[in-house]
Amino acid sequence: MIYVSDCGGREPWVHKFAAQPSELADLRRMLRLRLIMWGLSDQVDAAQICMSELVTNVIRHVGEGTPSTLRTALNGPYLRLEVRDPDTRALPTLLTVSSALESGRGMAIVDTLTDHRWGVSVRGDSKVVWCELATDAAVACGTTNAPHVTRAGAILDLYGSWQLPREKVPSGRGSGLGAAAAAEAAVGVMADVLHWLHAHGHDPDDVLDRVQTHFEAELGEIA
Repeated sequence: MIYVSDCGGREPWVHKFAAQPSELADLRRMLRLRLIMWGLSDQVDAAQICMSELVTNVIRHVGEGTPSTLRTALNGPYLRLEVRDPDTRALPTLLTVSSALESGRGMAIVDTLTDHRWGVSVRGDSKVVWCELATDAAVACGTTNAPHVTRAGAILDLYGSWQLPREKVPSGRGSGLGAAAAAEAAVGVMADVLHWLHAHGHDPDDVLDRVQTHFEAELGEIA
């Protein structure tokens, strides 16, 4: 049987974007969906605030439109957020929240929410500002055993037996489809479905919009 290993969807999530105020709402939404899928609903609010402050720091001190990267990952019992930008000179400054100065207060908020777990790493021609939020190390993937996940696993099982190279198909119930191979199979399934929709006169873009709306609504119910 082919199946996705438990919590395989918790591999690091990386998203490239242009640092500008109009991007913040989408970034918060995507981060929220990612954390709900990881079973980390309790961390959503704090993570959104910290991420917003890190991105706002780039906007204010490096410049609007700066090419940036958001990376979200689990680091042991901590949820780690990283924002990378190409300016190695504009380093964040920690001021007290009561300071009259506007600049620097964001990192004080991050410092409080993360219990002082944040820092800066300069890497060649870029820098990474990171922070970590404590999580329950034993928390389970919130949606792993849901019926729709079980159905999707069965579809990937069938599709994989048709499409994956023989050497990639595990044998026996103890085997698990790795996250990369599972994602490859999922892309194949969805692409084939879009081909089918197009061949039968449906608008794939319209269907994708409806799927996204339905998916977000279900995640909201889980949260």
